[in-house]
Amino acid sequence: MQPSTRSRYLAIGVALFILGFSLAIFAAPISVVDDRGVAVVFDKPPQRIVSLLPSLTESVCALGKCGALVGIDRFSNWPKSIQDLPKLGGMGDVNIERIVQLKPDVVLLGKASPVITRLNGLGIRTFALDIKSMSDEERALQKLDVVFRTSESARVWNQIQKEIMRANKQLPTKGESIRVYFEVNPAPFAAGRTSFIGEILSRLDLINIIPESLGPFPKINPEFVVQAKPDVILLTESTAADIQKRPGWNTIPAVSKNRICVFTSEQNDVLVRPGPRMGEAALIISQCIQEKMSSSR
Repeated sequence: MQPSTRSRYLAIGVALFILGFSLAIFAAPISVVDDRGVAVVFDKPPQRIVSLLPSLTESVCALGKCGALVGIDRFSNWPKSIQDLPKLGGMGDVNIERIVQLKPDVVLLGKASPVITRLNGLGIRTFALDIKSMSDEERALQKLDVVFRTSESARVWNQIQKEIMRANKQLPTKGESIRVYFEVNPAPFAAGRTSFIGEILSRLDLINIIPESLGPFPKINPEFVVQAKPDVILLTESTAADIQKRPGWNTIPAVSKNRICVFTSEQNDVLVRPGPRMGEAALIISQCIQEKMSSSR
C-alpha cells in the first residue's frame, strides 16, 4: 500500500472514530440534578418544553431554545415570539389538564411549585429550579445548558456581566454615595440587599437603605424610609401617585428633589425577574439615576 493511500485510510479511520464517539455521547442519557436534589434523566434533549415561570421562560429563550416551548405561564411575555403560545395559568391555578394534552418532554418550574407531585404522578417529567440570586441564575443557565445539550450559558452570563459593568460606568462619579430605595410593591415591600435586585444595586456601587438583616424582600414601615432619607426612589408607575400622599415623605430628599425613578410595566418585568435580562435591569436603573441626579444638581 502506498504511503499516500495508507494516510488516507488512517484519516478516514480517525474521522469515523470521532464521529462514532460523538454520536455515542449524544445518544447517552442526560442526568441532571435539579434544585430539589433530584436527578432528572432525559433519553435525549427535550423537544417539547413547558415553562411555568417567566424567568425560566426567558432563560430557555436566551439559550436558543425558544422554538421548543409549547406552553408557558400566564405572566411570561418575553420575547414577543412566545406570546401566542398556550397560557397555562399561574402559581395557584396551573392548568394540569392542558399540560397533559401538550405532551411535554419536561415542565420547568419553581422548586416550591405545588404541582410537582401531581405532574410526576401523571408521568410528566419536571425540572425544578430555585432562582433567588444572581449566582442562582448562573447555576440555572448551566444546568439548562446540560439538559438541552447547548453551550450558551457562558455567553449569556458574560453578556449579563458586561451590561452590569456598562451600567456602573454610566453612573455619576462617586456613585457609591447615592442612597437608594427600591420599592417592589406598595404594601410596601422593598428589595433588600440579599435579593437579586439588591445585588444589582450593589454592583452599581449604590447604597441600598434596606439593611441586610431584614432579608431579601421585607415588608417595611413607611416611616423607615422617611428616617433613611434616600437620594433616589425606584418604583413602578402604578404606585408613583401614592408617594406624595404618604405622611412625611415630602421631606425625603428623593421626593423633595424629584429624584423618583418611575418604571413602566414593561421595565418592571425586566427589573423584578431573576433571569437573563438582569444586565438590562442594571442599565435601566443606572440610566434613570443618572438622569435624576444630573437634572437636580
